[in-house]
Amino acid sequence: MNLTISGHHLEVTPALRSYVTEKLDRVMRHFDQVVDVKVLLTVEKQKEKERRQRAECNIHVKGNDMFAQSSHQDLYAAVDDLVDKLDRQVGRHKDRIQDHHHTAPKRLM
Repeated sequence: MNLTISGHHLEVTPALRSYVTEKLDRVMRHFDQVVDVKVLLTVEKQKEKERRQRAECNIHVKGNDMFAQSSHQDLYAAVDDLVDKLDRQVGRHKDRIQDHHHTAPKRLM
């Protein structure tokens, strides 16, 4: 799995990098066929402070691409919300690709 964490108008500190990787481990634990993960952390210049910090993530899994973004006043809270969204998407994708068809039991005569 390739993990890329970058910042826009923000320096990605080692503490922030470890926090993001620790949270993304939850997604990887549920679905292990992840090929590539790109995380973009930004600080926007807005007058309203509540949606200033933004986290975006692109996940490339076998057969699909997933995208999620989250905005919050605190960057760590934005990452938490982002991981929750990604976890739901990965769970739905995993449920779709599983084989839900059951074969009929064979009768013995």
